[in-house]
Amino acid sequence: MMKNLLNLFFPMVCLSCDHHLDINERYVCTVCRHDFPLTNFESTTENPLTKMLYGRVLLKNATALLWFSKKGMVQRLLHNLKYKGHEEIGEFLGKWLGEDLRQRDGFKTIDVVVPVPLHTKRLRQRGYNQVHKFGEQLAAALGCEFNTEVLQKSKATTTQVFKDRIRRWVNDDALFMVTEFESLKGKHILLVDDIITTGATIETCANALSKIEGTTISIATMAIAE
Repeated sequence: MMKNLLNLFFPMVCLSCDHHLDINERYVCTVCRHDFPLTNFESTTENPLTKMLYGRVLLKNATALLWFSKKGMVQRLLHNLKYKGHEEIGEFLGKWLGEDLRQRDGFKTIDVVVPVPLHTKRLRQRGYNQVHKFGEQLAAALGCEFNTEVLQKSKATTTQVFKDRIRRWVNDDALFMVTEFESLKGKHILLVDDIITTGATIETCANALSKIEGTTISIATMAIAE
């Protein structure tokens, strides 16, 4: 009764399409969830993400949950996550992808989940890392550690969505540093981020983590740009 009353005076809306949510819906409406462009990388032999990063970084596995297109429903969802304070979107997507990953053999050996970090200045401005809850849920689903300290960003940069690959590589190169080597020796690390466009940021982070002796790197993101 209380939930119905609150919804009457403070209606919850879908964070993808802005339509009012029904009582039993959370974060996104049933229509949007049904229409989200899933990548289904697990069922294809030609993984576009693996192909994008081939020769740039050595990966064991790579996956993304959704396709991202400009002015599309996934862009609206991630905009709400990154700039409107809706951290619950990361939790929602993390649970969704986590249920899938724990069924896949390639991800059952993950030892630790590491999010792509924000610079401390950006973190203070935004108040949260938009990848944090996503990574937490993946770690919970896989039954492994979640580590936000091992990888740090040493320099603040501007938003880089859709910048060309060369400019992104120059901006990102050497911006990420590993703060702890000993405890992660020989570990299978799952590196997570919100969206991959050119792959430059995830490449730089993965190459930094690969300097830890004996590590294996896999990646998982909320979305990949078409």
